[in-house]
Amino acid sequence: MYERFESVVARFDELSEALATSEVACNPELSLRLMRERAGLDETVQAYRAWKSVNEQIVETEAMFDDSDPEIRAMARDELARLRAESESSEGKLRDLMVPRDPRDGANVVLEVRAGTGGEEAALFAGDLLRMYTRFAEKRGFKVELMSESEAAQGGLKEAVVLVNGYGAWSVFKHESGTHRVQRVPVTESQGRIHTSACTVAVLPEVEEVEVDIRTEDLRIDTYRAGGAGGQHVNRTDSAVRITHLPTGIVVQCQDERSQHKNKAKAMTQLRAKMFDAQQQAADAAMSSARREQVGSGDRSERIRTYNFPQNRLTDHRVGLTLHSLDLVMEGELGAVVEALQAAERARKLAETQEA
Repeated sequence: MYERFESVVARFDELSEALATSEVACNPELSLRLMRERAGLDETVQAYRAWKSVNEQIVETEAMFDDSDPEIRAMARDELARLRAESESSEGKLRDLMVPRDPRDGANVVLEVRAGTGGEEAALFAGDLLRMYTRFAEKRGFKVELMSESEAAQGGLKEAVVLVNGYGAWSVFKHESGTHRVQRVPVTESQGRIHTSACTVAVLPEVEEVEVDIRTEDLRIDTYRAGGAGGQHVNRTDSAVRITHLPTGIVVQCQDERSQHKNKAKAMTQLRAKMFDAQQQAADAAMSSARREQVGSGDRSERIRTYNFPQNRLTDHRVGLTLHSLDLVMEGELGAVVEALQAAERARKLAETQEA
């Protein structure tokens, strides 16, 4: 086990040396990639160095038992008990760090929210979900960029796509994919009856160009005038972009920016993410269900969570988590849910590692 950690430390030091060179400093893309890789190793390196340090202190303290002074030996006994407890704690943390890391944990994400069954109420809940995710992301220091949205006639959203920028976004949001069910009394309900509606959420890691081969001749790019509410900011040019990948039929669009060039770049980001996700799903299916990326099955058609507003209750069905603070969750306090899902993922991967 410890040989593995030594190799991690060696790679960390190698990356640190490379980042200090002028060659890397002059290449922003390479520099960013190496910085992200080093950041992913930092926790493991610090934990291993701390474990080594405390065990070196144990050896030094044990040598004090040879001292002729009884007070020195008594002091050594007390110190040794403390150091051994610290060593045991450090070793436990190292074992947790042995869990295989998702190589995409540091990536940005493309997050899609769509109204499902439930008509107008589903559209309103889709808007509430997007607001919840946006607030949560901002609390975590991520930047949220709207890529496209389609508003419902009576308010809320038919669908919306955002890009969440920031190191670690994938590790935070990847478990949100699935069907989110809501139980509440709609504002249009005069008799106070509870209705059940649903929205679907899809979360994809942002993919670099080199990871997906997209040929220009396989694309159909259409431009159109984005819809708007009018006023001085209405889009009066054909700057909105829709891209169709002809071999797969995947369609993406972006109308957020006034610049056609910027909208095209954002649409290509969506397309790469969707194509990579499709490739990964095909590969996962071929290699059987033993290799899954998300807690539970990850099937987007399954109900993963219920939001019960009358009881102020949120239940995540994958990990059996129930919180009676739905009002706070909807304001962006999603941390407890995310941490429970991340803990479940670590436990599952650790069990798989031990079985192997």
